[in-house]
Amino acid sequence: MDYRKTLCELVATPGPPGEEKAVLDLLVTYLEQMSFKWETDAKGNLLVRLGEGRPKIVVTAHMDEIAMMVRRIETSGRLRVGALGGLFAWKLGEGPVQVMAQAGPIDGILSFGSIHTADPGSTVRQAVSGPLEWEMAHILTGLSGEDLLKKGVLPGTRVVVSPARRKIVELGPLIGSYFLDDRADLVSWLLALEALKDLKADVLFAATAAEEVGGEGALYILNEYRPDVCIALELGPDVGDAPVDLTDQPTVWVSDSYSMMAAADVQLLAELGRKLGMGLQFQALSRGGSDASCAASHGLCGRPITLGLPMENSHGFEVMHPEAIPQLARLTEALVRRLAKS
Repeated sequence: MDYRKTLCELVATPGPPGEEKAVLDLLVTYLEQMSFKWETDAKGNLLVRLGEGRPKIVVTAHMDEIAMMVRRIETSGRLRVGALGGLFAWKLGEGPVQVMAQAGPIDGILSFGSIHTADPGSTVRQAVSGPLEWEMAHILTGLSGEDLLKKGVLPGTRVVVSPARRKIVELGPLIGSYFLDDRADLVSWLLALEALKDLKADVLFAATAAEEVGGEGALYILNEYRPDVCIALELGPDVGDAPVDLTDQPTVWVSDSYSMMAAADVQLLAELGRKLGMGLQFQALSRGGSDASCAASHGLCGRPITLGLPMENSHGFEVMHPEAIPQLARLTEALVRRLAKS
């Protein structure tokens, strides 16, 4: 697999929470090229089984991206939106978006209004003294409210970043783009799955839906199987209280807002890292959650393990080392093989 080409294709494909089908369909093309059988469930998760029994190990990477949702349609045609997942208005700023209408995507511009005013009620004056909030934003499409309704735009319609902004930027040895979380991890997920094709063990690979709004897809799956171990492939955010280097060396979340790894699993990862010649980056995060940790907090898996790709600008225009993708796949493969023997 040309993993860089695959990453570009996945980044270019919109998949907001609750509307991930385009990403799922693209993943299916890769799975069929690798001759894997696959299935979906009622939540919209994509599942690949390596064994025939009840899975004791589940490996996840999520398909959805942070996005917006229409909350109100004004008569003028202005759309008022809110965030789906942890998307801050200032992370996007003004720029092109797409409204995922029933009749097909509609181009729009995320707007905050003009700056040439001293009106204390204006967005610009409020932003000077406080945070930029979604209540200050609107989307212009050039269509009236009536026209938008005819095209199937309703409260609940998803709004995503425009295709014009879904491109990989080369930054010396690094790359930058929106939605490297979790599109880059999906590439690692595919690479690890391909490497484990010969494994005779009860393992489930799941590309999950609606992770950004509470890990809903993973909770749906794990409520049924309650596996011994859930391995979530995620980003490893570079933050001041748990810093990482933007190298090709994966991260390990020893804890986050929802759960923590067993001490024995921390040592297991350290041992695997040494055997693979990796300088794993261990993080104790003060904020965040993964499919694994959210599930563990609900008692739906015994051992949560979250492995990450080191990134800057999480939930924004993220930056990472592309070689971390195959390295994360190598680590995932080694971990699954070790756990399958125990």
